Amino acid sequence: MIVSIDEIISMDRKIDFERYIPDVQNIIEGVRKGGDSALIEYTEKFDGVWLRDLRVSDEEFREAGKKVDDDFLRALKIAKGNIERFHRQQMKNMEFEIDMGGYTAGRKVTPLDSVGLYIPGGRASYPSTALMSAIPPIIAGVRRIVACTPPDKNGRANPHVLTALRLCGVEEVYKVGGAQAISAMAYGTETIPAVDKIVGPGNIYVTVAKMLVRNDVEIDFPAGPSEILILADDSANPEFIAFDMLAQMEHDPLAISVLITTSERVGKEVERIIESHSPSSGIWRIGIAGNMDEAISAVNTFAPEHLSIFTEDPLREFGKVKNAGCVFLGEYSPVSAGDYLSGTNHILPTSGYARVFSGLGVEHFLKFISYQKISRGALKKMEKHISIISEVEGLKYHGLAVKVRLDEKIRGRHN
Repeated sequence: MIVSIDEIISMDRKIDFERYIPDVQNIIEGVRKGGDSALIEYTEKFDGVWLRDLRVSDEEFREAGKKVDDDFLRALKIAKGNIERFHRQQMKNMEFEIDMGGYTAGRKVTPLDSVGLYIPGGRASYPSTALMSAIPPIIAGVRRIVACTPPDKNGRANPHVLTALRLCGVEEVYKVGGAQAISAMAYGTETIPAVDKIVGPGNIYVTVAKMLVRNDVEIDFPAGPSEILILADDSANPEFIAFDMLAQMEHDPLAISVLITTSERVGKEVERIIESHSPSSGIWRIGIAGNMDEAISAVNTFAPEHLSIFTEDPLREFGKVKNAGCVFLGEYSPVSAGDYLSGTNHILPTSGYARVFSGLGVEHFLKFISYQKISRGALKKMEKHISIISEVEGLKYHGLAVKVRLDEKIRGRHN
């Protein structure tokens, strides 16, 4: 559907959280008060299975391994290697110490103690999300990593998801989904101890639950339905664009696929191809921009989760991009590669949140502790300036705390 650029950038992509809050709040409170018994009741209500044990057992992990074929396991190992390589690079130079002239200042990096991963189920299984959510905290050095994922009708966790988690070394896995899983990880139950931070995508109930518990536990970022925006000029291949848009729409009925192009020919051809496939899921729009500057301005306003650039010189356009979760440059860089194998993380901010949030990475699981070690001589040089500022702020003991250290009489009494 070809529409105006203004209509695209004004699309309402925000989730109506208010509508879901009462139901989600009831679930959160139910789990907070009822613990395991509430989890079992909600699992029966929402997933249609009564569980005897919430945690995935060693036997279930072994059985899961037998249900996945060798080709899948080989592909999973390649993906894991690429994701690890990319995320290990993020660890470089996060910790440093510099000479400030007479004293040193620096930053120490320390991992969070515990993290909860939400691996969605329902419409599909997502072993790729298991890799994307588990590898960064492992590289960061998080001591305890918990995963929650919905069970099937037989009370079993998806074997492909379990295989991916075990490949990463995550074995504390619980067969709980939805808002109840978020509540369990936030507040703890008899079986599931609480964690410090919860990450991972999910449906509207999962997203609202994460928003509601964030006063008590940290989360990664709010995220709505998945989305792609494609920026294209007349050199672009309409077939490639159309299939990238169709691929995004199959995620969810509310998934969004947008094309902004400076070529009316490309826009009409993409429209024809998409309509020929009669997509039954997702929302799609095509906008024709008067020039590339207008198109890039629209991209930065939209702030897409995924941005694909199909132009003669993708790097030139990329240099002007300020807001995007992850960018795919050139016609041989499909989002599918980023979703599964290329190494970048596919857990990304949606609904315009790319304006203020970054995609999931190692830094989401680290704390940064700044420090300084100041010599007496360096402190003496600072004294006058510290005293001036402390006086202006009316905090005299801030200045005296420096002065007392430099007082020779006081120093002599303690030597």
